[in-house]
Amino acid sequence: MGNKNVLSSEQREELLRALKSRFEKNKNRHKGLEWTKVQSKLEAEPEKLWSISEMERTGGEPDVVGYDKKTGEFIFYDCSAESPEGRRSICYDREGLESRKEHKPENNAVDMAAAMGIEILIEEQYRELQKLGNFDTKTSSWLKTPSDIRKLGGAIFADFRYGNVFVYHNGAQSYYAGRAFRGSVRV
Repeated sequence: MGNKNVLSSEQREELLRALKSRFEKNKNRHKGLEWTKVQSKLEAEPEKLWSISEMERTGGEPDVVGYDKKTGEFIFYDCSAESPEGRRSICYDREGLESRKEHKPENNAVDMAAAMGIEILIEEQYRELQKLGNFDTKTSSWLKTPSDIRKLGGAIFADFRYGNVFVYHNGAQSYYAGRAFRGSVRV
């Protein structure tokens, strides 16, 4: 049968309408970019469009936040006001999940991102996102954790409080109802 990572024509049209509407409502996120060019790239890369649909399905409200002139790619981030609801209550990675003795969450950020075909935001990307608005004022988001921190059992996350971005650490096995992760896709 068909590839599970490809949208039907109805799903594709519905997603493109939602993305166009969000693009037009949030022009401050992508000054100087034209929707027609974004749409052409999306239509040319159905597997990336599927990844963006997964961002949308899990509450990420993906939107264009930039254009890489070197690669010719549009950059999408999760732009939901709070951490994506469909990705909350997860620990950082599989190792963290397996280290829990009880009350294990259903999933982890690293595996979810890989299954969706997206990248977890790194600290610098998260700080860039916060320049476009106030995100995670009541929630927090796991960030891609540097390997030296992860080797010691930790993982990092961030939020926006008191007019500032705060980056913190937790054990990778921890999870909270208000913590998810934000991702990015390049198309």
